[in-house]
Amino acid sequence: MPDIFGVIADATRRDILQVLLERFQRDAEISVSEIVGQLEISQPTVSKHLKVLREAELVTVREEGQHRYYSLNPEPLEMIEDFVIPFLSAGFDTEVTVEYLSEDGERIPGPGDQDAFANLDDGEEVLPEEAAAAAERIGRAAARAENRVKELVARFRLRD
Repeated sequence: MPDIFGVIADATRRDILQVLLERFQRDAEISVSEIVGQLEISQPTVSKHLKVLREAELVTVREEGQHRYYSLNPEPLEMIEDFVIPFLSAGFDTEVTVEYLSEDGERIPGPGDQDAFANLDDGEEVLPEEAAAAAERIGRAAARAENRVKELVARFRLRD
């Protein structure tokens, strides 16, 4: 597989990816001639760049007779996201405060409140296994959301 950074370094390929992203968000494919029309570049140039994107597995193609329909495959771009996010979020000081409330709205001890668990017997569960698994999934989702927000803030800062 070609180096993904080298593939997306080309401005024309990034333009093609942007067109494909717009279609991907509508769950639709696009033909070469439609890309040519939108970007106003020659068909051979579009085809050449689509071949590079296909080899990098950034696009998929469906052939129907003489026509080819392209779709974005965003998975390889996740490698770039994983690489870049730590750089974009460097220097961000984000602290999340979590407060646990009862159904009545009163504050109750949470996992970080060490004194609240002093009376537990050794081996006694703080949360039932099912609730602990759910809490872990929520924590992971929150961490992913935090990374997305940091990325968007960094992008917004770059535009200023």
